[in-house]
Amino acid sequence: MSRRKLRVGMVGGGGPANFFGGPHRRAILIDNSAELTAGALRGKPEEAIASARELFFTRGYGDWKSLVAGEAALPESERIDYVTIVTPNDAHFGPADAAASAGFGVLCEKPLTTTLAEAKRLQATVQASKSPFVVAYTYTGFPMVMFARRLVLDGAIGEVRKVEAWYPQGWLASKLEADGQKQAAWRVDPAKAGASGCGGDIGTHAYEFVRFAAGRRATRIRARLKAFVPGRALDDDFTVLADLDNGGIATIAASQITIGAQNDNGFRVSGTSGTLEWSITDHTVLKHYSGGEPLRLYRLGAEYNYFPADIKPYIRVPSGHPEGFHEALANLHRTLEWTIRRSRGESCPTPFEHPGIEDGVAGMAFVEAAVASSKQDGAWMELI
Repeated sequence: MSRRKLRVGMVGGGGPANFFGGPHRRAILIDNSAELTAGALRGKPEEAIASARELFFTRGYGDWKSLVAGEAALPESERIDYVTIVTPNDAHFGPADAAASAGFGVLCEKPLTTTLAEAKRLQATVQASKSPFVVAYTYTGFPMVMFARRLVLDGAIGEVRKVEAWYPQGWLASKLEADGQKQAAWRVDPAKAGASGCGGDIGTHAYEFVRFAAGRRATRIRARLKAFVPGRALDDDFTVLADLDNGGIATIAASQITIGAQNDNGFRVSGTSGTLEWSITDHTVLKHYSGGEPLRLYRLGAEYNYFPADIKPYIRVPSGHPEGFHEALANLHRTLEWTIRRSRGESCPTPFEHPGIEDGVAGMAFVEAAVASSKQDGAWMELI
């Protein structure tokens, strides 16, 4: 097969109220190696097709079922290569399962589904079809977070003892959903968001820092979920204590009612010989503390030789030119693209190990255990 741009389909992401469609479209186009081909972008068929036309997709479809069926029916030289799913949580499973069944790659927003049972069904489909699959834990695409993972796995801080992961926001400190704010409305609706509001939305990001940056997983947790804003059916604050698979511990805290916090997520991984710390508020720097030594600061930049060979291809600019959210999201698309290309025998860099279907399932197991623990006054819950 001759080298060409990959063709991408998108489910959801159209209309003025959708935030994540825009960042994903920009991320797909950043490296000029993929193009927007097929879109089923809104809930009503006529609006979905109109939105695809307005956003310059090659083909518009009325719904995701038509998109998957229509693209699968095309010859390989015309059909899409992968699907990006940017809908509310309740509309992840259907298109992801259908796309994977049809053999398309999938990049799906998190949380993976609304229930652990659905997540496991999707995992079975992905494993059977062997479809490339990436879950959009966007912050794992920041090069300094990728570098932290590599340092931990290479033993730079010794055995991990404790992980602190946090993700405070303040935008839901008042009842925005009562004023018709659509992004707020679906996130506090159990029918669309699932069993946890704050936990499913951003607590899963914080837990993925434990899995990705620290290379550990929780074996049991105890949790306190709380809805501070009166009348909410789902939590707007989420706090978890976890035992890790190596005997370490983790604290995972997320909040959407922390007034003044914008998107202040980060992590601290402490080991037997050092600590690594990263925060999105200073996302071009990774801090490395070693006992009795000066603080070491790793700074982002394509010219620095301390970045491993499997991270350097993800860095686009010299030091002093910050890469941010869109570039991090583009790195997840880049991983999926390179995975697809290598499966076809094309020459391209080795994809980094960004979160896949197993991480999506683990995120849902984490959320369900946290909800169950909180309902039982913080009782310990084993993670399946």
